[in-house]
Amino acid sequence: MHPIIYDVAVSVDGYISGPDGDISRFAQEGEVVEDYAVRLQTYGAAIMGRGTYEFGYRFGLEPGQNPYPHMQTYVFSKQIDLPDQSDVTQMQGDLKAHLDDLKATAGGPVYLCGGGAFAGALLALGAIDLLRLKRAPIVLGGGVPLFGDGAAAPDLKHRSTKVYEGGYLFQEFAL
Repeated sequence: MHPIIYDVAVSVDGYISGPDGDISRFAQEGEVVEDYAVRLQTYGAAIMGRGTYEFGYRFGLEPGQNPYPHMQTYVFSKQIDLPDQSDVTQMQGDLKAHLDDLKATAGGPVYLCGGGAFAGALLALGAIDLLRLKRAPIVLGGGVPLFGDGAAAPDLKHRSTKVYEGGYLFQEFAL
């Protein structure tokens, strides 16, 4: 079984994006971004909700295009409109059953790309195995919370911390 890993940048006040989906204050280059790019190569599949997938449209992603061509990508949504010849797979129905199947069949760890509400739903199911936080030295004051609204507090087990220049931290927790 492969783990589901939520690997995400987060502000000091707990947001993965600011108001209106603003991510401009998160690091776009440097060692913390380079390390993230290396980790991306270790994942066998990517999962995300509709909002996160459609967020990519702002940066030139076309409907149906895979934002992570080196891995199979699944978009969990009842409402997304994807073309028939899509490079991503739309998932509907029993979330837990789909996640269990992915954990068993993916070619490696499953990358939970986001977003907050989808991560909160997975947290409620007990489906997240590892939490990898790129903690940014910024306060956003609002936006998309790490686990959406009203998520239960998980029991975290600290595994490691790496300190980067400029105040960034990378922390890994088992759930």
